[in-house]
Amino acid sequence: MTTKKVLLAGESWVSAATHYKGFDQFGSVTFHLGAEPLVKALEGSPFDLTYMPAHEAATAFPLTLEGLQAYDAIILSDLGANTLLLHPDVWLHGKTVPNRLKLLHDYVAAGGGLAMIGGYFSFQGINGAARWHKTPVEATLPVRCLPYDDRVEVPEGFAAELVQPAHPILSGLDAPWPVLLGLNEVVLAPGAELLARAPDAAGGHPLLAVTHFGQGRTLAWTSDIGPHWLPQPFVDWPGYARLWRQSLHWLCRGD
Repeated sequence: MTTKKVLLAGESWVSAATHYKGFDQFGSVTFHLGAEPLVKALEGSPFDLTYMPAHEAATAFPLTLEGLQAYDAIILSDLGANTLLLHPDVWLHGKTVPNRLKLLHDYVAAGGGLAMIGGYFSFQGINGAARWHKTPVEATLPVRCLPYDDRVEVPEGFAAELVQPAHPILSGLDAPWPVLLGLNEVVLAPGAELLARAPDAAGGHPLLAVTHFGQGRTLAWTSDIGPHWLPQPFVDWPGYARLWRQSLHWLCRGD
């Protein structure tokens, strides 16, 4: 297979803490990267991954269709819509810039591959703050976002139910899979294919779905790409790398 270029945008965050020690206190800031499991899973694969952390995406995410088309597939993971809508030229200087949500819509329609991975700032997200509902990006996806906080926390864990185990993305990934600890609740879009779901005890919500949009393809994985919703045993499972490699192979029109 020819090498395919993939852009992953998101999966980073900064935590600020205040430490109290008797009379005294001090603050600390920690930077986190959440996509290391995927980066490792794609090492030595036909996929050339560019990892763009969330804080960089505000300015570095392409502002032209041609810039997006430099990639065979784009992954949005734990990245709210505001990061792409509020470029610093808009937010700080009141200038106009291209709408990158519309550009992503056009990118898919013209033949690109797009995946949205679940998380606290994916789909509609925590407190509804991810804000992908009713956007041009949502229109391309195999699922529809709810208009409110869509997190489903399952601390006891759930195992995926495979709906279409013969699909190329799920080839060789027989159940049971390691457990997951949560997902974003979504609704399957008309005409989309549901490949895997949560069991009824965990709500029966879509877990993995795909569709064609225009000349392109899109995929939704409503759980995480790594801890916490996707625990370390899932990362360590040999099927983890296979799942993501086969997903990207399908997104890049490899079948």
